[in-house]
Amino acid sequence: MKNRIRIERAIMNITQGDLAEKIGVSRQTINAMESNKYVPSTVLALKIARLFCKPVEEIFELEDED
Repeated sequence: MKNRIRIERAIMNITQGDLAEKIGVSRQTINAMESNKYVPSTVLALKIARLFCKPVEEIFELEDED
């Protein structure tokens, strides 16, 4: 699953640590998501989308192999 977390963080000018704190996960979890090594739960994906004020589909995109 591809995502735009890194791009949206840059737009909001927040660090991985800032984002992690706001949604209640570790910075390592954010790093893993940005590196496409971790697929978030539905609840976590919704929290991220809400924080960025975007629909979840604008943040996360299924790839053919998903």
